[in-house]
Amino acid sequence: MPGTPPDTQRGPVPDPAAREDVRGTRAVPEDGSVRAARAAGPEGAVEVRRSSRRRRTVTAYRESGRTVVLIPAAFSRAEEQRWVAQMVAKLQTREERRRRSLGGDDELMARARALSAAHLDGVPQPASVRWVDNQNRRWGSCTPADGTIRLSSRLRAMPEYVVDYVLVHELAHLVEPSHDARFWSLVARYPRAERARGFLEGVEVGAAHGPPLAGDELV
Repeated sequence: MPGTPPDTQRGPVPDPAAREDVRGTRAVPEDGSVRAARAAGPEGAVEVRRSSRRRRTVTAYRESGRTVVLIPAAFSRAEEQRWVAQMVAKLQTREERRRRSLGGDDELMARARALSAAHLDGVPQPASVRWVDNQNRRWGSCTPADGTIRLSSRLRAMPEYVVDYVLVHELAHLVEPSHDARFWSLVARYPRAERARGFLEGVEVGAAHGPPLAGDELV
């Protein structure tokens, strides 16, 4: 699923004659200029894609429960293994840092109350706010009748201002259940609402038409 932009980093200029794949995996042609290989490690499935269009950059991102690493086709096996390990480790570190900063359900509730006070005059007071793993088509949801808010755990891989926007969106629904003009005027009180909407729209477009935006970017 989608997340933040991919990890991209410049690697050394590879030996043009070196075109080896990961030992023990089978190379799979992708589009004529890319070869892909899959391996399994402690971090889960890893898919390595070699591209003749790449010269020095290495990119990594999460896609449908696996890690995809894009490397230049001319990388040697040793270069491939080194860069794959480095990029996977960086993604894991970034995701763990975000998990710690966002915390669990208690921290999410405190965050929602603070956002309500800061942007919505403290009017919406949720009964509970929690992370859920079963929302793959929505970023968040709420039940105004009992004051509960649920956020998709996919948001843990995204910038904090995006998480805050989704929280404000759901808090506004506790005041106005429909998506009418009053509702959007409440959401607009969050200063980064437009930017966060654009980010989420980009994630959705990327997931439908290209590599998902799930990771970091290193240049």
